[in-house]
Amino acid sequence: MQYRRLGHSDLRVSILGLGTSGLGTRADLRESHRILDRARDAGMTLIDTANVYGRGASESAIGTWLPQHRSEVIIATKAGLPVGDTARDRGASRSHLTRELEGSLRRLHTDYIDLYQVHTFDPVTPLDETLQTLQDFVQEGKVRCVGASNYRAWELMKALGISERRQLVSFVSHQCSYSLADRTPEREMVPLLRDQGVSLIAYFPLGSGLLTGKYRPGEPAPPGSRGARATGTFPYQDPALLALAAEVEAVADEIQARPAHVALAWLWHHAEVASTIAGARLVGQLEENLGALAITLPDDARRRLDVASERFAHGEPLGDYRIDERKDG
Repeated sequence: MQYRRLGHSDLRVSILGLGTSGLGTRADLRESHRILDRARDAGMTLIDTANVYGRGASESAIGTWLPQHRSEVIIATKAGLPVGDTARDRGASRSHLTRELEGSLRRLHTDYIDLYQVHTFDPVTPLDETLQTLQDFVQEGKVRCVGASNYRAWELMKALGISERRQLVSFVSHQCSYSLADRTPEREMVPLLRDQGVSLIAYFPLGSGLLTGKYRPGEPAPPGSRGARATGTFPYQDPALLALAAEVEAVADEIQARPAHVALAWLWHHAEVASTIAGARLVGQLEENLGALAITLPDDARRRLDVASERFAHGEPLGDYRIDERKDG
């Protein structure tokens, strides 16, 4: 396992992080513990969760495992997306973040969070209030470092500027969708992160499953897959994305690897990417992802993938979780 420093912090995270949105729900408690044990044994230190995953079930499942392993892992959780129907049940206000942090600490059975992430930009709450709240969390010892997620580049830069001007805690990471099938962060976010020394944590590193080789033109999505659960046809039957998936599979065949391994290795080539969050609801799926650590992506293969995926720096991201301003007030 390789490890990379998270921004300017003292945290060093595994380049392959464990996504836990299915723990406690699609993975029962026994399987959740097996996944967590295997991740720890493989050297995966970053465990990424959120208060909204399974309405707290993910954090609760991790919390039944964590006390015996607290010093071995880095716990990253998030708050900000809606947990209820009122304006008080979402966002990055002091009251909401305080309530949600206490809930996460309780469910996780820990007294501190290593990386506390604002799950999305709050268009209503002033950034000064959010950052002062996060500063207080750090001073209280409840949070070690803070990160952002699903921000626009200008939103993140504004937050970094306020932190510098007011000498408040500063975001050390930004989590967003990033993959061969979604290179939209390269337009503005990646140059910003590189300039400011902020790390990128990539979610949907396999293009929401599109880069695993299991989706093919004219064929139904495999039972139980994300594509089978999705409504409509986009993006799992999008011709351009399926053509990219075929190219990834061709490269994988040439270097005797799996498509998912190639997709992860391509991301790890980018120095600003500190970690890639890959989920698992079965130990076998985690084993599949761990196989990427054993491959080397040749330069010519990487350049070939650069060309094949260049068009996906434009358009809309595959993942983009935002607060609907029309519901505020």
